[in-house]
Amino acid sequence: MQKAKVRKVSTDTLISNLPEERKEQLCASLGNVELSLLYKASVHGYKASAFHQRCDRQGPTLLVAYNNSGYIFGGYTSVDYAQSGREIKDEEAFLFSFTSGTSSHIKINSEYNARYDDAGGPNFGQQLYFCYNNQPVVHYQGGNAFSINTSVYGNDTRLSECEVYKVEQEPEDIVEEKPWRNVQWTPERRAELMEMIRNHKPLMRSVSRVRILMIGPVGAGKSSFFNSINSIFTGHVTNKAMSGSAGTSLTVQFRTYPVNDGREGKPLPFVLCDTMGLEEQSGAGLDIEDISSILQGHIPDCYKFNPMAPFQPDEQKSSRPASLQEKIHCVVYVIDATKISLMSDKLQEKLASIRRKVNSLGIAQIVLMTKVDEACPLVEENLQSVYVSSYIKSKVQEVSSGLGVPVSCVLPVKNYSQELELELNCDVLLLTALQQMLRFADDYFDDIRPVEGNPK
Repeated sequence: MQKAKVRKVSTDTLISNLPEERKEQLCASLGNVELSLLYKASVHGYKASAFHQRCDRQGPTLLVAYNNSGYIFGGYTSVDYAQSGREIKDEEAFLFSFTSGTSSHIKINSEYNARYDDAGGPNFGQQLYFCYNNQPVVHYQGGNAFSINTSVYGNDTRLSECEVYKVEQEPEDIVEEKPWRNVQWTPERRAELMEMIRNHKPLMRSVSRVRILMIGPVGAGKSSFFNSINSIFTGHVTNKAMSGSAGTSLTVQFRTYPVNDGREGKPLPFVLCDTMGLEEQSGAGLDIEDISSILQGHIPDCYKFNPMAPFQPDEQKSSRPASLQEKIHCVVYVIDATKISLMSDKLQEKLASIRRKVNSLGIAQIVLMTKVDEACPLVEENLQSVYVSSYIKSKVQEVSSGLGVPVSCVLPVKNYSQELELELNCDVLLLTALQQMLRFADDYFDDIRPVEGNPK
């Protein structure tokens, strides 16, 4: 059978309606890409045949629709349109929506198909249909592939425009003349970091292990960070904490994870505390009041979160303050490097509220920027390029500005996800981040020593 040829589509006469700010957000979420306009409904027509003529076999594409209510919305698929008549699996697919002052980013729910690849107009999850029945309308018919409703387009089904862009990786990231952070990528450095972490003693004698709280959006990599650290000290890749990709949080309990130095070794001087993922909707994901209870040491291990009702402490226990040993000593915000620009306003507001609470308690704070290899092709090719990549540097600065933390507190890492064996460069980044967490916790202890007085 002769292989189908990729159509070369001229885009010289097409003018994009996509505002530059929104274009930058979408490009950043896709990981350093360029967008080329393939199809514009006002020029080529709203017919499915016109869409397929321009967009089939063009690789990953981004559909952007507009209506008169001011909504810009659409979806991304990494799999070619080909009129194959098949249901398409695409874990990278997502929907998005922008309107004045707000934005949302909706990932495909696991185990569902991202779209049906037929001769009709573009659809996502067989839920959201664009140019429906060859008309300038969007049609929503419900479903579970994406957690959406008609609010993504403000209930205004009439399209004023529909565009489809070819998504191409930029050929090369700009490489800094010299690393913007110095890291030794050697087995000796890995061994040195492991030894320093093993021998770490918290600055307060009343605390035997530093308690580190992981907070972040669903799917950012909180549980994966614990698994990765546990893997390093176990000596092989482990998956003790539940992790993966899903539309809602896989972690539904408050979990405190100690790490042992080897399978039969002694406990290391830190505990990683995992929480339910943050979600933008009210009544979903981790409740901010629960975070306050966690910080102050009131929530026990294995407590099951209820997004509709915050934790209520036992009256007898709440009458006495928690000991310093039970409280949180360092807060780590886990942020997906590929989703920074598409973080919704509501999610940013939640993070800002959490930061205000953590600030009021004087607890040390760090940002863990995960999935740097997915965000930058240069880093995907060689993880040692993370600190010579100008793109990763710009993402660090963006996180710093958005969350209001110093650049020095933003730490890029790659968690173990699909690897079967440990990898030196991963380990160095992960251990460096953990070492900084322990140092920041000591800064917190140093600040509270005059308040706490002599340890009991």
